[in-house]
Amino acid sequence: MHAADPIPRRPFRPGVDLPVVALGGIVLMGHDQPEANAIAAEAVENGAGYFDVAPSYGKGEAEARMGPALLPFRSDVFLACKTGRRDAERSRLELENSLRTLRTDHFDLYQLHGVQDMDQARRILAPGGAIETLARARDEGKTRYIGFSAHSEEAALFLLDSFPFDSVLFPLNFVCWHQGGFGPAIYKKALEKDIARLAIKSLAFTTRSGADAAKWPKCWYRPVDTPEMVEKAIRFTLSKDVTAAVSPSHVELFRMALDAARRFTPLSPAEETEIARLSQGVQPVFSSR
Repeated sequence: MHAADPIPRRPFRPGVDLPVVALGGIVLMGHDQPEANAIAAEAVENGAGYFDVAPSYGKGEAEARMGPALLPFRSDVFLACKTGRRDAERSRLELENSLRTLRTDHFDLYQLHGVQDMDQARRILAPGGAIETLARARDEGKTRYIGFSAHSEEAALFLLDSFPFDSVLFPLNFVCWHQGGFGPAIYKKALEKDIARLAIKSLAFTTRSGADAAKWPKCWYRPVDTPEMVEKAIRFTLSKDVTAAVSPSHVELFRMALDAARRFTPLSPAEETEIARLSQGVQPVFSSR
C-alpha cells in the first residue's frame, strides 16, 4: 500500500468526513505491542484514521494494544468505542475504564455494543438505562457523537425510532442482504432519519468450518478472503449510501479491504445482478427471516 494514495472519505455528520474503511480493534489482537503500533501507523499513513474498538474484544486485549498504538496519532484518528452494558451505572464505569485504557480524554463516537433483542433495547432506554451514560458523556465532552451497533433488525428499528442517535453500525454484506434479508430495513430507516450508516461484516461470507477457524481464528464466520471476492464484497457495501465499513479481524483482510476501497467504483446493474447470484445457496451469518 502507498501512503500517497489514501482511501476515499465520505461524510459522517456535518463537517466530519471519515475514511471508507475503518481499522477494527480486533485486528491488533494477537500481535505484540511493536507490531500493533506498526499496524496502527500503517492505517493512519494510508488514510484509514478511523479506529473502532470495544472492551469485550479479547477481554480487553484490543483496547490494551490500541491505547499505546494510538498515542502518536490521537489527533489524526476518529476513535469509536462501545459499551456492552445496558444500565447507566455499569456503562459509565465501562466508559471511564475505556478512556483510561485507550489513553484519551474523549471518544469521537461512543456506541451501545451489539444490541441483540428488544429486551436489551428497552433496558437501554428505560430510566437508569445506558442511554443516560451516552447522553451524559456527550454533554460532558467525553464523546462527540453517540450511536449503537445492532445484531437484531427489530431492536435496531426500535432504537432508531426512539432516540436521535448520530449513527448506527450494522451488518451490511451481500449474502446477508440477499439471502437473509438483513440490512435493507435498517438502512432505509437510517436514511429516512438522516442517521449515519456504518457497516460491519462487509467481508462476511457464511458460517465457518473447522478449516475456516484454523485459517482465520479471530473471525467467528468464514470471510471472503481472495482479492477478487474482497473487492466484490467491498464494492457491494460501499455502493450503498454508507459512510464506512469496519474491517474484519485480521490484518491481511484489513489490507485487502483498503486496497479494494482505494479502487472503488460503484457496482453497475449487471454487477449487482452477478453478486446477488454469487450469494445464492449461501447461509448468511445474519438473517431477519
